[in-house]
Amino acid sequence: MSIGLWLERWNVFGPAREALVFDEGDDAVLRFTYRELHRRVLHRAAWLRDVHGVGPGDRIAWLDRNRPELFELLFAAARLGAIIVPVNWRLAAPEVAWILDHCGPRVRIADAVAELPSLDDDGGDDDACPEVPCFEADDATPLMILYTSGTTGRPKGAVLTHGSITANSMNTTVACDLRADDSTVTYTPLFHTGAVNVLSMPLLYRGGKVVLLPEFDAGRVLATVERERVSILFGVPTTFEMLRDAPSFDRVDVSSIRFALCGGAPCPIGLIHTYAARGIVFRQGYGLTEVGPNCFSLPPEDAVRKAGTVGFPVMHCRARVVDARGRDVAAGEVGELWLAGPHVCGGYWNDPEATAAARPAPGWWATGDLFSVDEDGYHRVVGRKKEMFISGGENVYPAEVEQTLVTHPAVRECSVLGVADERWGEVGRAFVAPAEIDPEAVRSFLESRIARYKIPKSIVTVDALPRNASGKVDRRALAELVPAGA
Repeated sequence: MSIGLWLERWNVFGPAREALVFDEGDDAVLRFTYRELHRRVLHRAAWLRDVHGVGPGDRIAWLDRNRPELFELLFAAARLGAIIVPVNWRLAAPEVAWILDHCGPRVRIADAVAELPSLDDDGGDDDACPEVPCFEADDATPLMILYTSGTTGRPKGAVLTHGSITANSMNTTVACDLRADDSTVTYTPLFHTGAVNVLSMPLLYRGGKVVLLPEFDAGRVLATVERERVSILFGVPTTFEMLRDAPSFDRVDVSSIRFALCGGAPCPIGLIHTYAARGIVFRQGYGLTEVGPNCFSLPPEDAVRKAGTVGFPVMHCRARVVDARGRDVAAGEVGELWLAGPHVCGGYWNDPEATAAARPAPGWWATGDLFSVDEDGYHRVVGRKKEMFISGGENVYPAEVEQTLVTHPAVRECSVLGVADERWGEVGRAFVAPAEIDPEAVRSFLESRIARYKIPKSIVTVDALPRNASGKVDRRALAELVPAGA
């Protein structure tokens, strides 16, 4: 079914439910029911069609910050068979220009308030609402292009289709037991799949509520949770740590939260216990822009017992962990994760070579992530295939070392890189924050916890790790912090 029909259906089944809330700040809060959002989408679609000639396959580039108009344009694009392209506005001008040249948009929106026509209240008169027939999209029809962060070169545009976005929403509904009275607060940038597809689109599919913030502010997120009675809180370990450290964390009312969904990296066990003390259970997940992004789910009852794992594949998802020849590895061994299912993207925009490289076998997508599966079938993220290094003939997975490092009570965040070494070929270099930590004390801490060849040869303390626009550690920037050979 075309995603352009989602709001039309909820306009029948639950028109008065709140669909989208936008907290502009300074006590200005915009609220849209499903009926109101549907009508606004029809107006946006008519404007795109009649003023700009947008039709099937045309691209609409969004370069603005978090605003509700992005969702209006997304659903308008769905009705027209067009494609929305949220662009990373944090990039430098030449990088943005490259993306725009690559996707070739018919329409560019850099300032939604100034460039989009205002939508006056039509008084509820159905005759005042434009007719925009819904394009008959199939599962393979593109709806969104999300460009990857490009940490290893030019970004690639993952083509998310009507089918892949719908399948992810169905998977999330089942895995998280989403209900029509559920809500979330979305604060990460809307050019990131975590903002659009982890919970926002699944909740709009389910008839729930999405509360949108312009940006992340820990105190504001907590206040929003209390005011809107948010039931599901998504974040990465870093944002959950910042929420924990906010002055209001211990006094704000979080009783409405059914669970917290953590992705991006394994959640430190100490953080899990901190939230458990406030009655919040963590569900660890895993996904990527090209697949899902909700691919695995850890049952809440296993949050502590199986901390560090991401659990099992979600309902409509198949997973394999394979060696270099595409053969399934034994339990406990490390291999690359392959995924298959209707939530896999349609490939990379205008990049057939990269698309072919990511499809090692019919129906399967090679994630580039290294996984292992324990005897009970729980999956564990070991690291990125490209980040693994070999020290003295032994494979070292930075993520494994990082997961041990963050169990040190003084370590707030860390990252490990492989660097050249004359004797061992490569050795680890750890970057640890905060800067006040004693590097030798950290090394001593590791000696009884991981093999000696895994212990970083050098530990660099920093105030904070550099991160890219998606919130991930910028490993290239880390590598530049210390001169080669140091």
